[in-house]
Amino acid sequence: MKKPSIKTEKDLIAEILSGKYRDCHLIYNRKSTDEADNQKNSISYQKIENTRFAHREKLSIAQITIKGFSADGIISEKHSGFTEDDDISITDDGLVQYRIDRPKFQRMLQFVSQGYFKGVVCLCWDRISRNKGDDTLIRKLMRKGVDFRFVYAKYEKTSSGALHMDIDGMFSQHHSRVTSEKVTLTIRNSREKGICTYRAPIGYLNQGKMEDKPQDPFRAPIIKQMYEYYATGDWSLSDIARFANDQGFTTVPMRRRRTKEEMLAEEDEFEEIEKTSRPVNENHISRILTNRFYTGRTLNSEGKYIQSISHVAIVSDELFDDVQAVLKKKKVSVHYTEKLDQPLRGVVRCAHCERVYTPYIKKGIQYYNSRCTKDCTNTDKNLSFEKIDKKISGLITGLHFTDDEIEQMDARAGTEIALLEEKRHKTLDQVERKKKKIREDLAYLRSNKIPLLKAGVYTPESYVAEETKLDSELSLLQNEEQASDIAMHETMKEVQKLSELVKNVALYYQFAKPHEKEQIVRVIFSELSIAQDVLQFKVKKGFEAFENRFLAICDPTGSRTLL
Repeated sequence: MKKPSIKTEKDLIAEILSGKYRDCHLIYNRKSTDEADNQKNSISYQKIENTRFAHREKLSIAQITIKGFSADGIISEKHSGFTEDDDISITDDGLVQYRIDRPKFQRMLQFVSQGYFKGVVCLCWDRISRNKGDDTLIRKLMRKGVDFRFVYAKYEKTSSGALHMDIDGMFSQHHSRVTSEKVTLTIRNSREKGICTYRAPIGYLNQGKMEDKPQDPFRAPIIKQMYEYYATGDWSLSDIARFANDQGFTTVPMRRRRTKEEMLAEEDEFEEIEKTSRPVNENHISRILTNRFYTGRTLNSEGKYIQSISHVAIVSDELFDDVQAVLKKKKVSVHYTEKLDQPLRGVVRCAHCERVYTPYIKKGIQYYNSRCTKDCTNTDKNLSFEKIDKKISGLITGLHFTDDEIEQMDARAGTEIALLEEKRHKTLDQVERKKKKIREDLAYLRSNKIPLLKAGVYTPESYVAEETKLDSELSLLQNEEQASDIAMHETMKEVQKLSELVKNVALYYQFAKPHEKEQIVRVIFSELSIAQDVLQFKVKKGFEAFENRFLAICDPTGSRTLL
């Protein structure tokens, strides 16, 4: 006899999409995380009642088992139905979107909205929705033809049925609001009375009662000893941690957080998560020694410590204050009178937030760290000296002119100088016209000096100032005439000579010591910044010709080279 093949999740999804379960229902159960345990709220009770109802109404339940979604067509999840995501988006064509917080509920609605299942069976309205967003969505699906069935209610397709649905939806939301307000008010009033409404720290027992937080008979005496030892000033946090571990002092047994897979699993799929303890370290000791809870106080609704009626003190106020004084005394910030002698300090910055990369040494290796701003998108927070050095070396190597580029420059030189000469002649003609006008003004001014003074056009002082001004303008124009094509030749020779020097420096840089490399970097570059493994740079005055060497010299549209 051939054994039936086990269907995979992929096979089941394919069956759903093919329309095989179009005439079947799903069962939805929800246990709220913010409700007290009672028979109605339990998943097992809802399963029994919903299954009986489906059998009585002769509804076909889709026999599908998909991990993280359903077991034999029954969907069960533990999630609040009251909270909803406040973020919404509205598209240009009027489509309103918002996020559904319940993952299984969301997937179920996707299936039924596309007609892959006929409907859903649920115990009552408040099991499927307790917020207006989900409430509206369910009503739209019901109008679309999705068959939602409720064990405790039947909504007729009349105005009375709609009113009945409105009332149930209103009361389910009202119940959640009232519950939330009661819990908030109870916690606030309890805190003002000095009742510990939160989990007591290590050293006390949490037995499910806010009014009673007894001392841990094993850990409390050790905590008191920690305070006494540290108050002497002879013990460090690491010493206290070693002492506590030697005494068998561990953290309170706690269960780890459930994984997403465990949250979506059925109740009987996963075993109970085992509680585990860990040895304490310096951070644990620091939190213990700075927690005023151990003096018999608790936080009120404003976050201030008041006298507690839930627990008694482990240490006195005097001992606690002595420990705080020692902690404050030992809390010394390190300030260097001289900066540590490490290369490239303050040279490289983040390209996005402009925070500087600070050098530090770890396991004998030189690293650089940037404490970027919170909104900085730079992913290179830590860089090794070797990585930065390699990028800078490649940058310097690429700065000088190649032999082919020098030949191209020499070939272009004649043409460029001819163009400059033509431009120079045009400029000289303009200068000569300006000089001619200034000479005419000076001649008129000097030949008509007495008439101008008598007519009051100029005072003696303003006349001298005007004459001096015209003389200065004439001198400036005469200086402009000193421009020559020889300057162009000399400039190109100097650029090529500098290129040879940079070429030699690039070779020297590869074998230089770290501090010698830093000196070279500071001579050539005015700014270095890095982000997403890309080094950006700005060169100092005199090296600009090498930034855009692949473009025409003096081309204003050139851009900076990036490595």
